[in-house]
Amino acid sequence: MMNIRKSIISGICVVSALVATMFIVHSCGIYSFTGTSIQPDVKTVTINYFEYLAPKVNPSLSNLITEQLKDKFLRLTKLEQVDIDGDLEIAGAVSGYDVKASAITANEQAAQNRLTVSVKVSFVNRKYPEDDFENKSFSAYADFDANESLDAVEATLCEEIVEQLCEDIFNSTVANW
Repeated sequence: MMNIRKSIISGICVVSALVATMFIVHSCGIYSFTGTSIQPDVKTVTINYFEYLAPKVNPSLSNLITEQLKDKFLRLTKLEQVDIDGDLEIAGAVSGYDVKASAITANEQAAQNRLTVSVKVSFVNRKYPEDDFENKSFSAYADFDANESLDAVEATLCEEIVEQLCEDIFNSTVANW
């Protein structure tokens, strides 16, 4: 009976310590369990439309990047999205959209092709300007079988690539990675 009582008291102490630690970490306001490190006085974010400047055209890519980045901030932060003059502001442009062979067979033919998307991003933190950066390059790619046409796989590949780009941009702006 005494051992059960000690186990219960020990368990309560452990749980209490964990709850207290979580409260202290959360009340600091800088860390969240989504991995962001947003200062408590930063309340708003403006995510501008990503321009399309790449020579090869994909008409939906700018919108896809812009909307997925907005969605990521909506899901993973408590920041209010505003149209202009947010505490944080992200602007960018698609600067590259290229398909190249990524694997060559013994017959010197492409076995796989690689679609690469590059963007340049500028970030302004109006509360903490030391975090600002301008024209930082990000790129991501996805490979596809050379027997498939780009038209057949482009939408799927772009979704995958944009997801990685948005993750990298998010981490670079508010996760300080």
